[in-house]
Amino acid sequence: MVRLENVGLRYGHGPEILKDVNFRMEVGEFAFLTGPSGAGKSSLLRLLFLAQRPSRGAIRLFGEDVAKLNRKSLPALRRRIGVVFQEFRLLDHLTTYDNVALPLRVAGHGEASYRADVSDLLSWVGLADQARAYPPVLSGGEKQRAAIARAVIAKPELLVADEPTGNVDPVLANRLLHLFVELNRLGTTVLIATHDHALVQRARAPVYHLEDGHLRLR
Repeated sequence: MVRLENVGLRYGHGPEILKDVNFRMEVGEFAFLTGPSGAGKSSLLRLLFLAQRPSRGAIRLFGEDVAKLNRKSLPALRRRIGVVFQEFRLLDHLTTYDNVALPLRVAGHGEASYRADVSDLLSWVGLADQARAYPPVLSGGEKQRAAIARAVIAKPELLVADEPTGNVDPVLANRLLHLFVELNRLGTTVLIATHDHALVQRARAPVYHLEDGHLRLR
């Protein structure tokens, strides 16, 4: 499903952030991405959800060579990928419910077809009471949970998450991990970038460590 070959990434004329990265994930895998702050974890995830092109090397997603895709092909490919952003990226003019439902609305689904699923997911992440609230009144942890719910509501084929438990307590972090594991059990390939070593130990999944631009399996 995911394959990177000798990928390098630099911004402008700066030094390479990623150096000769080779990485692959098969359908249905679950893995973690770790590394010190500034190592390039978020940059690597940006490559995977097509927000960034590599400076060199090759990337294949769902069997497609990313370098050969035209702009018209990208939206359909991106809809197969769920993303949990570190900075949430919720839309302030939409309620929590509407933020979570947004991927389904964009895909053309009517509300009647997803209302129950959105409500159930909001209950699962502990946001049932905030369904009609707007992002500016939510706490950081609540925004984090809303962002996660939005990323998984459409049952994406690939889920990439950037520090998804960074703003929640350990109890909720464990509950969210269970959500990711369950989504994986249902067929979604999952890659989570995290500093939370306790989370990594609980999942007992493969761990890829990024440091000094190089990616290694631990």
